[in-house]
Amino acid sequence: MPPPLRILTADRGDAGLRLDLVLRRHLTDVDAATRTRVQAWIENGHVTVNGTPVRRVSARAARGDVVAVALPDAVPRRVMAAEDVGLDILYEDDHLLALNKPAGLVVHPSYRNRAGTLMNALLWHARAWPEGRRPSLVGRLDKWTSGIVIVAKTAAVHTALQRAFAASDPAFATGFGAAGSEKDYLAVVYGRVNVARGEIDLRIGHEASDRRRMVASVKVGAPSLTRFERLARVAAPRAGLSLLRCRLATGRRHQIRVHLAARGWPLVGDSTYGEPRWSQMTDPALAAALRAFPRQALHAWRVALAHPVTRARLTLEAPVPKDIERLLTVSGLDSRLLSRRSAGLQACRS
Repeated sequence: MPPPLRILTADRGDAGLRLDLVLRRHLTDVDAATRTRVQAWIENGHVTVNGTPVRRVSARAARGDVVAVALPDAVPRRVMAAEDVGLDILYEDDHLLALNKPAGLVVHPSYRNRAGTLMNALLWHARAWPEGRRPSLVGRLDKWTSGIVIVAKTAAVHTALQRAFAASDPAFATGFGAAGSEKDYLAVVYGRVNVARGEIDLRIGHEASDRRRMVASVKVGAPSLTRFERLARVAAPRAGLSLLRCRLATGRRHQIRVHLAARGWPLVGDSTYGEPRWSQMTDPALAAALRAFPRQALHAWRVALAHPVTRARLTLEAPVPKDIERLLTVSGLDSRLLSRRSAGLQACRS
């Protein structure tokens, strides 16, 4: 019997990445897809790109490439169990749903988190869905990032949603007032952001000494673009604090966290890419609040798109979580800006 064949289409998150990294990104459900084995599969001729065998691990993928890989020694992952874990559903119809993920919840089972994930909870939620419907995530959030996650109920809707977000790039280039598919994040960062809005255009790749970390570079890595708008800022003597609205034009791993840190505006609470600037604060109460903040201050706040079936405009918003809300209050960042702008922000004027 020939080995099982997996076929995938490179998306915008794969563009410019090495072939082995693309495969590892898409084969998270295959325990055997370690870095060494994936590279061996490529070198031994088990991988084709657009029908042509590719034996170079360093070959770069382009968006739209059809990649096929024979899995000679792959061991399928255990079947995920449905678990009765409460979900904060923001919207649901026959085709999709949107939920508000709390910080600390892992999105998908992995080697270290085989149970208690968002997918386990979704399988429980979907246990009475009609035949042919199964939850499928459209994008993911880091464990310690809160906010909106979109879930498709069929393969066709999943594909349509992926295309909708991929097609949003040209419209996004015109600014925050653009129509099309949009996904906005709220970020509380250290630093005095002295521009009303702008963009961060830096490549992102894996750190050579620790592949769990990403690094920003002018020359190395995949092209990556983040746009930002300053919603509020306070002096916070000796360090500064700002509230930003960020929108992704590309979807790299840890992109907002890495890009903001590269500009000198690390996220509050980000122990991976930030630094403990709370120690510089002259206000003891503010310093204590910043020191105690338990995670990166990043929230997937708002999504707007055309419904993939009805074509009606769908705008969804995840309430600001209590921990970030308290941080805004203690720091003096004006949280009232959020309610005033939630229906759709216009370009910030300096």
